[in-house]
Amino acid sequence: MSGTVPASTRIADYVVSVDPADTTEETVHTVARAFLDTVAVTVAATGTPVHEVLTGYVSGSTGPASLWAGGGSASTEHAALVNGAVGHVLDYDDVTSPLRGHPSIAVLPALVAAAEATGADGRRLSAAYAVGFEVMCKLAKAVALDHYARGWHSTSTIGLLGATAAAAHLAGLDRGAVRDALGLAVAQAAGTRQNFGTMAKSFQAGACGAAALRSVALAVAGMTASPEALDGGTGGFLRTHSSPDLAEALDTELSGLGHAPGELVSSGIDVKKYPLCYATHRTIDTLLDLRAEHSLAPADVDLVVVRANHGGLAPLLHDRPTTGLEAKFSMQFAVAAALLDGEVTLRTFDDERVRRPEIQRFLPRVTAEEDDGPAFPRWADLTLHLADGRCLNRRTHVLRGSAESPLTDDELRDKVADCFGRGGREERAAPFAEAVLGWADRPVRSVLALRT
Repeated sequence: MSGTVPASTRIADYVVSVDPADTTEETVHTVARAFLDTVAVTVAATGTPVHEVLTGYVSGSTGPASLWAGGGSASTEHAALVNGAVGHVLDYDDVTSPLRGHPSIAVLPALVAAAEATGADGRRLSAAYAVGFEVMCKLAKAVALDHYARGWHSTSTIGLLGATAAAAHLAGLDRGAVRDALGLAVAQAAGTRQNFGTMAKSFQAGACGAAALRSVALAVAGMTASPEALDGGTGGFLRTHSSPDLAEALDTELSGLGHAPGELVSSGIDVKKYPLCYATHRTIDTLLDLRAEHSLAPADVDLVVVRANHGGLAPLLHDRPTTGLEAKFSMQFAVAAALLDGEVTLRTFDDERVRRPEIQRFLPRVTAEEDDGPAFPRWADLTLHLADGRCLNRRTHVLRGSAESPLTDDELRDKVADCFGRGGREERAAPFAEAVLGWADRPVRSVLALRT
């Protein structure tokens, strides 16, 4: 690292240096969109098994923080746990490329619960979110590829560090307390990709937010941690969760903390168009385009070959899914559903629709393989071998809904309306969206009240 200054200290120096008064209107609007999208996908998951299990688990908990799906309130830690897990279960929440995961579901459940408890407004929450996003992306750029390849769920591990930085900024912690909070977060950083396709995957995201609030609260109470918890030579996060060979990369990234334009602009947030793993989305975009252009029916296609960057298919564990959760991590299912139905929506992942005989018969006709070249920039290459002997091929780089090609506010409102309808609150979608997109000087608590 740079000199002898530990990574936790360097991050703490950055966290305490950021003045909330400097938050731009662009940042406020960007975070408002992330918040709107995240709450919406959580509402859409109302009544799912994860929602029912976790609301039962926290039953009796009291506190100032809202439970976004189904209503009610709980302690800040319990609300972060429930909202984070329920908001992740549909795999419809936003993404950022450096993390190889989901930034807002890692940060917002904790940050919003804390904002409700303190009476913070949208502008203040936006400042803290930007801090957490900056920290998360810098760490991810240094270690996420190796970290993810080792089997870690970076949303719930690296995301936890970003969420802790955000919550520490909102709480106004001093330099030493921020450093201790980060060390306490390292003590809880967990979650593996083996749980993808199960309820535990979304639980990991929820546990991340609860751990961030716990880390900050304990640091405030005086609990300490190693200042080298992130990069210590014998047992720091860099060594245990990734590789000490990445120390130079980490040093380089941390040197850029807070430098303009900032990660919220340079890396950006990708809003999902489809409710399944992001590794499938370029392929779905391309397939739907080819299907429309050539009026393709399933009987027209003999074989589908998907190629992607090295590591680009790593989350896709299920070649022959039989449940909605498994199907969210299956390229074979994504292709079959897009080709047969001409769309990929929330109802696509109802268990009975995944088990349709025509879907199951098509799965063996889809192969997916990774290229051995560089991991970035991301791309997907789709080849359709047709029954009449023709081949259709197209390579796609830009994702619709990504930071490069973002949804408009109106398109985001359409997604919110669909999600609120799925959650039984269609009439609340428009007023809630209007309040969120104008939330700068409104208490977060009052904005959230409009969702019910």
